Amino acid sequence: MDRFPFPDDLIRAQQQWHDTYRALAAPRPRRTTELRRRLLALSARIHGHPFWSTPEGRMPAARVELRQRTAADRTRVAA
Repeated sequence: MDRFPFPDDLIRAQQQWHDTYRALAAPRPRRTTELRRRLLALSARIHGHPFWSTPEGRMPAARVELRQRTAADRTRVAA
């Protein structure tokens, strides 16, 4: 059972952030400028999401859980 009710668009943005970060971390990535810009835009979208102004979103544990949940989802897909 998940502790925080994250909106779907926030989960998707965090998943995209992880994907973009992994693409940048790959050896000799292509389109690094484009990937960095995308990572920055996704970071801004995640940071400014309205969920963070709700009572659940104000808890620091919510940000940690979002990152952990979406990172775990991506590793399961890759495995």
